[in-house]
Amino acid sequence: MFREGDLVLIQIEDKKYLKKLTKNFHLNVKDRTLRYEDVIGRESGDKVGDFYLFEPTLEDIILLGFERKTQIIYPKDAFYIAFKLGIDRSSRVLEFGTGSGALTAVLSHIAMEVYSYEQSEKFYQLALRNWERFQLCKNVRAFLMDFSEATLEEESFDAAFVDVREPWHYVDKVHRVLKRGAVCGFLLPTTNQVCTLLSHLNGKFASIEVLEIFHRYYKTNPERFRPEDRMVAHTAYLVFGRKIKDG
Repeated sequence: MFREGDLVLIQIEDKKYLKKLTKNFHLNVKDRTLRYEDVIGRESGDKVGDFYLFEPTLEDIILLGFERKTQIIYPKDAFYIAFKLGIDRSSRVLEFGTGSGALTAVLSHIAMEVYSYEQSEKFYQLALRNWERFQLCKNVRAFLMDFSEATLEEESFDAAFVDVREPWHYVDKVHRVLKRGAVCGFLLPTTNQVCTLLSHLNGKFASIEVLEIFHRYYKTNPERFRPEDRMVAHTAYLVFGRKIKDG
């Protein structure tokens, strides 16, 4: 049941809105209006006029609610990353490059604990605002510092993800703090960056994979079922490898 202060996902036709229920809440879409008193006491899945009401998922919160000043990692990539890293409720995860905090939110939703490092104060503060606004990432320890200065115990992390401009500078550090056989992932926007990274992974990581993910929606009219005219295609290259004994 929706109460004052709750987040609600509102859908009308193909438009979605993420709103917090306050007494001055109202939503106008064309000539239709949804008011606070129309939503309070309703259940997720209810329909009020032409408006559907739902409890928002983490995907809804990230895509519709997060403030961003960097390119966020798309859900098509973020959830695959979490799956590929092999994390669960017992995992301690290391992240270099917090950004807007979107991937951190996905990782923290699954893992026991996430250590997230960011070098830019602007992005660090942005991530904190996003998490605080939506009461996320209570199990995240966030640090504002140069990645090279992070003091971390050897073989203390179950997985790691690196989303920085020149990740090859931190391969040795990540290798040292990962447990044997653990997975590390990297996100890179260009092919030349991928090639440089691959040359630095040799001898430290095995089972190396490079991939990209394409995500295409389909029109849901059963009489005219076909792909949507637009799709989210290339967003980044993902690189994964598993730690091996050095040398």
